[in-house]
Amino acid sequence: MSVFAQDYTTKSYIAKHSPAAQKLMRETGVPASVILAVAIHESAYGNSRIARYLNNHFGIKGKNNSTKIRSAYKGYDSASESYRDFVGLLQRRKATQPLFKKHDSKDYQSWVKGIARSGYSETSDWSRKVISTIDRYDLEKYDEKTNLN
Repeated sequence: MSVFAQDYTTKSYIAKHSPAAQKLMRETGVPASVILAVAIHESAYGNSRIARYLNNHFGIKGKNNSTKIRSAYKGYDSASESYRDFVGLLQRRKATQPLFKKHDSKDYQSWVKGIARSGYSETSDWSRKVISTIDRYDLEKYDEKTNLN
């Protein structure tokens, strides 16, 4: 059995990626808790095949140049590039653009529900699972201005 350098526990995944999520929150207003919870949910906290082979932590579809995995998912040079593209996708999509004006970074539930309504996921219980991830791991604490690096 081969062990990947990216074998994460939820705790180690959050520790590694929360600074990037908080930086994106400061730059864009998308709550760090939402960014982290979507990444945790979509990538099995960094352990999914598309996260390991394509650095895709958000299930974003697109082209990739991987010779190790055949996939309809987009490939990235790094996890942080994947994080940045997720927020960029929210900024580019007409259905999610209003979230940036309507909700601040403390209103994670409205953000998650708005992303779900936009058609980001085809799974009917997606928003419930993402909100439950935020609550289970207290990810909303990363939305606090006092906790920013």
